Amino acid sequence: MEISLKNQVAIITGSSSGIGAGIAQSMAESGATVVINYPSESSLDKATAVLKEITDNGGMGMVCQCDVSKEDEVIIMFQSVIKKFGTVDILVNNAGIQKDSKFTEMTLDQWNAVIGVNLTGQFLCAREAIKEFLRRGIDLTRSVACGKIIHISSVHELIPWAGHANYASSKGAIKMLMQTLAQEYGADKIRVNSICPGAIQTSINKNAWQTTEELNSLLTLIPYNRIGQPQDIGNLAVFLASDMADYITGASIFIDGGMTTFESFSENG
Repeated sequence: MEISLKNQVAIITGSSSGIGAGIAQSMAESGATVVINYPSESSLDKATAVLKEITDNGGMGMVCQCDVSKEDEVIIMFQSVIKKFGTVDILVNNAGIQKDSKFTEMTLDQWNAVIGVNLTGQFLCAREAIKEFLRRGIDLTRSVACGKIIHISSVHELIPWAGHANYASSKGAIKMLMQTLAQEYGADKIRVNSICPGAIQTSINKNAWQTTEELNSLLTLIPYNRIGQPQDIGNLAVFLASDMADYITGASIFIDGGMTTFESFSENG
């Protein structure tokens, strides 16, 4: 059965590359008008390239600069999208960064930078999205839901990660943010879920797969014995944004090739 997001507008934060770009491409293929968000001018060329690939294949969208950790920029982004397309139907809270360090050597700047983008950014974007969903109300020509938010979390909302305390803490907090929003706005028919990727082949984790030796080491943690691709996440995001997933809300869905089964214990630890 074909999944359609026709007539819907989707903002995908951090979509100039990696998982975000994969989600934007998948949603555009399903008929959504997509907003390719990028954080700064240095990412403009990448965002433009993602949009060009989408439009060359018959899709529609726009690029929009916004540092999601900054309240004023988030508000302007939503205002710009609503002015151009009329409303927002789907928010994919994808933007995320890593600033890795041993805990005793982690600086406050490293902590604040990751929490600012990975958690505060998701709060700010979700707040503006919900405001717009409630303003517009349900439009059955678009969806049976009033609006859909997909938080991009990580297997590290469940698995501790030494040397990445700021990142793992941000992802653990996303779970509670997502579930609280699903609880608070369920009666308004706003659906809120999280996708929790495992190892996905993107530039953010290139040092884990760029050589044969590193990739083979990574695969010892993945029972399905392959690294994930951005399209894997895109396919799930399209489903969760569609009316086919209308009874799914408040859920963390792990897409990790079985990583959270803790493969290292497969032979008694």
